Amino acid sequence: MENGKKRNSFTGSLGFVLAAAGSAVGLGNIWRFPYLAAKDGGGLFLVIYIILALTFGFTLLTTEIAIGRKTRQSPLTAYGKIRKSWGKLGIVACLVPVIIMPYYCVIGGWVTKYFVAFLTGDGGNAAADGYFNGFISGETAPLVFTVIYLALTAYVVFRGVEKGIESFSRIIMPLLLVLIVIIAVFSVTIHYTDESGATRTGLEGLLIYLIPNFDGITLQRFFSVLVDAMGQLFFSLSVAMGIMIAYGSYVPDEASLTRSINQIEIFDTVVAFLAGVMIIPAVYTFMGTEGMEASGPGLMFVSLPKVFSAMGGIGNLVGCLFFAMVLFAALTSSVSIMEAVVSSLMDQFHISRKKAAAIETVIALVGAVFVCLGYNVLYFDITLPNGSAAQLLDVMDYLSNNILMPIVAIGTCILIGWVVQPKTVIDEVEKTGHKMGRKGLYTAMVKVIAPLLLAILLLKSLGIVTAI
Repeated sequence: MENGKKRNSFTGSLGFVLAAAGSAVGLGNIWRFPYLAAKDGGGLFLVIYIILALTFGFTLLTTEIAIGRKTRQSPLTAYGKIRKSWGKLGIVACLVPVIIMPYYCVIGGWVTKYFVAFLTGDGGNAAADGYFNGFISGETAPLVFTVIYLALTAYVVFRGVEKGIESFSRIIMPLLLVLIVIIAVFSVTIHYTDESGATRTGLEGLLIYLIPNFDGITLQRFFSVLVDAMGQLFFSLSVAMGIMIAYGSYVPDEASLTRSINQIEIFDTVVAFLAGVMIIPAVYTFMGTEGMEASGPGLMFVSLPKVFSAMGGIGNLVGCLFFAMVLFAALTSSVSIMEAVVSSLMDQFHISRKKAAAIETVIALVGAVFVCLGYNVLYFDITLPNGSAAQLLDVMDYLSNNILMPIVAIGTCILIGWVVQPKTVIDEVEKTGHKMGRKGLYTAMVKVIAPLLLAILLLKSLGIVTAI
């Protein structure tokens, strides 16, 4: 219920597809996908990722959207509507976006800072050694930009489904796609001659990205790439964090879920691919193969500003366009993360959207303050079970993405695959008269293959399986 009235909904399939694709296209596509592709043999990773997107990703995406539309509920309450005894899975599913939202807003604040830096012509300084660490370890500036970013996100969610999320997505997503294509074309066409006289081109970097590298391929390496690609799908498709259930609950009954899901898959895969085309050729051209080893914040906030600086006069403009694109992508994702929590509060406690959004804004702000302080007064350094070093932001990311999300996905597969049977989802998808494609594949995936793959991913995250 929204303010005591009938539950709001998207005006049609296009609004839903743009909003869902916007949720899927976020920081995970832009700073994680290119790094993994470079690390895992370029085209080899791409092929495995696309196969998984059409099978594993399709299964989770279809399941969550169908659960949302069937129950007309948010993640917190939807599972209990499917089977009352499974209501606790909804609590875990809702906990994921609650944990993600604070640190996502902090990273969004970093993006906002860099966008402002390049917009005001300060991109040269942003490329200097120590600039990023100096910024995030400050006690005031990171919090200011985090608040700005959170305010932009909250404003969209406060406005509701149609006037806020859908209207925002209809404007931002076409702009985002145009910016990505412009930067990708530019990245492929550049060339650079270093001090030794060696010339590298964006086209060479593109070939490194596209051509599968089978050197030293072993069964262990193949499984390592498979697990990386599977983990990336969580980031890319926004599954196992309650978002697609929330968005699914706003989809009109007459909309074709089959067509919408296919469009979301295509849109997200194309953008993830283009993210690699944007970044890998440019980094290779100006920094060589060693420059492609950076990941996460190091790639976006350290390596790429150096690339833009090396471009000379046009670098500031390219940097400004790039961080505008990243900001748009981040906002569409954080809006969906916040909406998953807000819709859950509304459905569980029967409160208005404004009150629920205000509560979640405060929760996110308090959490974000702690995340910001985690780089200065609350700094600590521990080693996670998967072997990586971490401080507060990394711990929250590990807990949500590496532990809770696989648990939610495994629970969802067991509920649909074995407790209520796949026919529950298939009937929901087909109730408009549009036949569900890949029906046999869906049944096999949700009952057996997906839970097994997810179990491997979870065991690897916990450090129990280390051979992969």
